[in-house]
Amino acid sequence: MLTEHVNIMKLLDMAEEIVGRKKFQKVVYIGKQLGMPFQEKYGFHMYGPYSEELSVRLDELKQFGFVSEVKEEKAGYSQYRYKLAEPGTSFVRTSSSFQGEQEKSVIDEMNACSSKFLELTATILYLQPAERDSVIARVHKLKKTQKYSEEDMKEAFLCIERWRTLLKRA
Repeated sequence: MLTEHVNIMKLLDMAEEIVGRKKFQKVVYIGKQLGMPFQEKYGFHMYGPYSEELSVRLDELKQFGFVSEVKEEKAGYSQYRYKLAEPGTSFVRTSSSFQGEQEKSVIDEMNACSSKFLELTATILYLQPAERDSVIARVHKLKKTQKYSEEDMKEAFLCIERWRTLLKRA
């Protein structure tokens, strides 16, 4: 099994479950930007950073029977829940990859955030290392329909710094 696939399974093992494709994309992107060992290439799309490679790897993991995807119908849209299937859990527990208390703590915090907030946080990371004021102006321009407040921006920058600090201790 390829390292990239194992890292995705390790993420799911730590998170236990990730609800939403957008959230999954953002958790991996943010983790990658914070130094976690994700290799997926990202481009900027409507909902912020997006990786076709990650989508393909998730599909492959589902086909291998390592990841389960459950589709739920919500009010006018479909939502997907991702978990490690039993074969994935057995496999990932025998592999060596990242997994420490700090990584789990950061992943748990990200997983508790809304997809909208993670979209903001991922977009900020995508636009860095530009100056903070420039990043904020670009976010408002790129994401005007989301109507992020100054408080949202402040919280996203604080989360990024907190997560970086936690992972430096790893």
